[in-house]
Amino acid sequence: MRVAELRGAFGLDNLVLAERPSPVPGPGQVVVQVVAASLNYRDWLMVEGHYNPRQPLPLVPVSDGVGRVLAVGPGVQRVRVGDRVAGAFFPHWVSGEPTRERMRLALGGPLDGALCEEWLLPEEGVVHVPEHLTDEEAACLPCAAVTAWNALAVRGRVLPGDTVLVQGTGGVSLFALQFARMVGARVVLTSSSDEKLARAKAMGAWGGLNYRELPEWGKEARRLTGGEGVDHVVEVGGAGTLAQSLRAVRPGGQVSLIGVLAGGSGEVSLIPVLMQNVRVQGITVGDRESFEAMNRAVTQHGLRPVVDRVFPLEEVHAAFRHLASGAHFGKVVVRVR
Repeated sequence: MRVAELRGAFGLDNLVLAERPSPVPGPGQVVVQVVAASLNYRDWLMVEGHYNPRQPLPLVPVSDGVGRVLAVGPGVQRVRVGDRVAGAFFPHWVSGEPTRERMRLALGGPLDGALCEEWLLPEEGVVHVPEHLTDEEAACLPCAAVTAWNALAVRGRVLPGDTVLVQGTGGVSLFALQFARMVGARVVLTSSSDEKLARAKAMGAWGGLNYRELPEWGKEARRLTGGEGVDHVVEVGGAGTLAQSLRAVRPGGQVSLIGVLAGGSGEVSLIPVLMQNVRVQGITVGDRESFEAMNRAVTQHGLRPVVDRVFPLEEVHAAFRHLASGAHFGKVVVRVR
């Protein structure tokens, strides 16, 4: 079978197409014939060696993939040959609160990911995907969608009438926009592109802030809400944007800390957190049962992920470069077969 794997060293130039033997499922394992995989910023960091420089190589990267069950091992009961499934980001975190053991193994590093024609996964780590979605759309769900779902529906408990601020127009942010609108919340979205802001408003965003024109966008977000502040911030920038998020959020509101697009370390004053009783909640994807609950909501509301571009496996380098450029609106997908 064909795979795209990192060999010898990190860096996109070391991601090569190669052949590996087809996997044979053991007890409790399934083999998925992968059709499509979607890229997350974590995957780019993993390929470049910035996410875990001690990650053993070779590695098949990319956590998110969807396909059909090709073979099952002894004792498998949750799925059958022919079922369309995705891999859960943490294949051994089925339910409950996060623990070190449940979060120790993730797809796309340290476990091999979805850039392969045949993917060996534990039975407990696969999830049936909504029937109305294409393979490319369904491949967008496991990391970005589950992360946004947990930030808003599980940890954030966003309610109708709440105001949610989301940063940018990548996968997590657009899923957050869609899920917030699904429950009747209004959304303020930030971007450096007026064109992207217009597209987000066409999707239902209530307000848009160009952070290049308004570097103090936290203050403007508070003004938009009558001086009170937003109820919830989906923070994907990290240290570089956290100060503005803390300025935007209302007293008692929540900042869901998800990404580090603008830096993973830096000086941020903790005084607003203390004085305004703000909750800062780290979000690292979620468990399988949250994935399944999210899929029920996706099905009921007919939600469709936003796919920016689809690349063939042979153009996986171009797919990663497109992701890294920040030019995308929504998810970047690789068609594996």
